[in-house]
Amino acid sequence: MRYLTLLKATQPAGPPPPELMEAIMALGAEATASGALLDTAGLAPSVAGARVDVVGGRLSVTDGPFAEAKETISYALYEARSKDEAVEWASRFMGLHRDLWAGWEGETEVLKVMGPEDFAGPA
Repeated sequence: MRYLTLLKATQPAGPPPPELMEAIMALGAEATASGALLDTAGLAPSVAGARVDVVGGRLSVTDGPFAEAKETISYALYEARSKDEAVEWASRFMGLHRDLWAGWEGETEVLKVMGPEDFAGPA
């Protein structure tokens, strides 16, 4: 099963500590070597994007930035045996931030990517 994690955070002033970046790279290498991490990337601030809505039968497009307390700043795509495994990878990632970047706050959403198993009929 694939799971998408979306990191939303309010970053303290200044760049992330070098030891955090080293720890993130080590965790990414571990996840990749295990076959769990399929893809990851940072995302540009919402000012570079747009939101497309359908409300009341009307389609509208709103250019960023969006008024949100936290900005979506990165994603990771995992191949996991269960939601618990995907949550474990996300928790380890978030723990690095907690432990190595004082004042950092954020959240990660763990979302199941629907696959063929979600559409299979009764066995």
